[in-house]
Amino acid sequence: MLTSLFHAGTFHLESVAIALGTAIVLGLLIAGIYRAVSSFAGGFAVVLALLPFLVASVIMIVNGNLGTSVAVLGAFGLVRFRSAPGSAREIGFIFFAMAVGLASGMGFITLAALIAAVGCVLIFLLFRLGFERNLSEERTLRVTIPEDLSYNGIFDDLFQQYTRRHELQRVKTTNMGTMYELTYRVIMRNPSEEKPFLDAVRCRNGNLTISLGLVERERNEL
Repeated sequence: MLTSLFHAGTFHLESVAIALGTAIVLGLLIAGIYRAVSSFAGGFAVVLALLPFLVASVIMIVNGNLGTSVAVLGAFGLVRFRSAPGSAREIGFIFFAMAVGLASGMGFITLAALIAAVGCVLIFLLFRLGFERNLSEERTLRVTIPEDLSYNGIFDDLFQQYTRRHELQRVKTTNMGTMYELTYRVIMRNPSEEKPFLDAVRCRNGNLTISLGLVERERNEL
């Protein structure tokens, strides 16, 4: 059942067509799952659809040849240093697509289909169970305060009243060093209390600039 289509390093047109066709179909399946669980798919979904096919093609070209393997390894190394770092989700999907492509390129069609099916089901279930729900509830709070106002613990009582969790992430000077900009990551106890929370912060920071928005996600193209 888990035997390879290729025997003794030989390739036949029918076997190659089956392996590459399987890689294409499974790549489209992985790209579809990525689009279902991601708000910003962009061109990365196209890359995921093609990646199993490309990896399977490279595996067939190498076919046990040591010199070709070293050349391919060097080429992938150059690509790595020319690529922008991606988010944890994108890197995980890349490894997922590569595993499917490796299995297809080696002729293990049933194994490739099994990996793709189990992986897609697990990803979809984890997404539906809300494993990323906390990220959607998080907000980025940016508060500007005068330079003569100490920011250590200045909003702690407000955070305890209006938020479930808060974390000071960054402090930087602004307006030529006359003000500080504090960046917090917070989770509100009740989303409907955002306005009272901001009003309380405004009273504390002298009615200077405040912003409360969604946490920015990484959208790098690899």
